Amino acid sequence: MKPVRLAILGLGTVGGGALKLLEENAAEIKRRTGRGIEITHVGTRRPRPDLDLPASVKQSADLMAIVRQPDVDVVVEVMGGIHPAYDVIMEAIKHGKQVVTANKALLAEHGNELFKAAEDNAVQIAYEAAVAGGIPIIKVMREGLAANKIDWLAGIINGTGNFILTEMRDKGRAFEDVLQEAQELGYAEADPTFDVEGIDAAHKLTILASCAFGIPLQFDKVYTEGISKITAQDVKYAEELGFRIKHLGIARRAEKGIELRVHPTLIPSEELLANVNGVKNAVLVQAHAVGPTLYYGAGAGAGPTASAVVADVIDIVRDISYTEDGAGTIPQLAFEALTDMPILSREEMTTGYYIRLNAEDQTGVLADVTTILSRAGISIDAIMQQSRLKDLIPIVILTDPVVESKMDEALQQIQALPVIHGEIVRIRLESLDN
Repeated sequence: MKPVRLAILGLGTVGGGALKLLEENAAEIKRRTGRGIEITHVGTRRPRPDLDLPASVKQSADLMAIVRQPDVDVVVEVMGGIHPAYDVIMEAIKHGKQVVTANKALLAEHGNELFKAAEDNAVQIAYEAAVAGGIPIIKVMREGLAANKIDWLAGIINGTGNFILTEMRDKGRAFEDVLQEAQELGYAEADPTFDVEGIDAAHKLTILASCAFGIPLQFDKVYTEGISKITAQDVKYAEELGFRIKHLGIARRAEKGIELRVHPTLIPSEELLANVNGVKNAVLVQAHAVGPTLYYGAGAGAGPTASAVVADVIDIVRDISYTEDGAGTIPQLAFEALTDMPILSREEMTTGYYIRLNAEDQTGVLADVTTILSRAGISIDAIMQQSRLKDLIPIVILTDPVVESKMDEALQQIQALPVIHGEIVRIRLESLDN
């Protein structure tokens, strides 16, 4: 069979990694697909003689022209960002090109439109590299767990945040100090907002939740909270209580709808997910038949992400070879029909809580606090009183799961007590055992 012809748009870390992998593993890939893969075009802002591309590969900054070319069967988009990626992919789809993308922001925010266009034009969009880098979690959700009803998933899906929290725990360092090191090491961007405020993780969770529950992509409904307010003090207190703080993306099937949330979370220190450190990613999935399964590995970088990109290319090459139109046989978001299950608001979500407050050293303070919690129907699991800090005593309380609206009301009342100083800290708590 004739080679399948590729255009790669973007020659940064991921695009360069994919190009290298396709060259190095060409023989092995051909054994897997039964035909060759030929790169005919690359989209780049400026010529790249350093890549030593064959003379047959055309380099151009005109991305629209590339995706219209008749000698392109598959478009690999690894530029990132919403624009011009959205317009370029739409144009590729209209011209009957199969698409591979690593663009989580684009899919989370505009995926419903893109997937509809792909369906209308009998092509597919493959996106394994958009979530968790080299971990094949999309394939797991679409294929490996297809027989299961997914109850919930919880993931460490941003390596920058995980590196920061690991350093804070292991070395007692402040958030700002570790963030600066992460930027120097290249783990965090000069503007780290997407990573440390949870936006990157929310993009990925949006995609995972759609594949898990068969719902439309709804990034705007993900409750998102970052790690920039986490202190070394809270990391230390959590450790003393037998927990570790991780920045999790959680999607859970609840009685009244779906919870979609990204936030710092206390999880028991003996849990496998609590021991995923550094820049690694991991996703824990609780499914109805198989039970809990954990997927762990590198969530970013040239090699891991290129691995996912090229794996998608291989799948598409197989589909081109063995299906009538190359559109594939597996629904792109795992379900033939999506369901509009309600997405719960933050106030409707249910979790346990870690609460830290700074109180004056007076008789009856703890009684007042516990009375307020009790009246709100909030059960206390543990209380820990810390050593005096200046003139105040830190009090840490762990609660059983409760609807967040009740916790909001209780904390407003506690905050209003004249003996409470400073803002009350609350961090959600998950046992990950049901």
